[in-house]
Amino acid sequence: METAWLEAQQGFAFKVQPLTICAYEIDCDDVADLTDQETLAGFGLTPAALSCAWEDIASRGKTPPSWALAKQLIAQGSAAIIVPSFAPGAIERDRNLVFYKWSDTLPHQVRVIDDEMRLPKNPASWM
Repeated sequence: METAWLEAQQGFAFKVQPLTICAYEIDCDDVADLTDQETLAGFGLTPAALSCAWEDIASRGKTPPSWALAKQLIAQGSAAIIVPSFAPGAIERDRNLVFYKWSDTLPHQVRVIDDEMRLPKNPASWM
């Protein structure tokens, strides 16, 4: 929960907008753990490359290293990555799970847990 809050807030103490936090049931193959230094080094990257100022790099017409890695992983069949959180205030244990490919069935199953049926049921409900 703390990491989700840090990611949503992005270091701005008074930025908080309406926010829905959900829990998910996940059973997914093909996940690359980029918090593992050996795995990251195998792609020729460092944690600094993952935490790069991607928006600035992209605005100058260049491809951020993290985007190039994402393209490579997707081409290799990766469905998701585990990455450190670089949100202001994040600590080493804070991580994000980012999906490129998911569905409600295996092998890339991601299902929201909504036992009490409180989430909106159609796109109009999210506007």
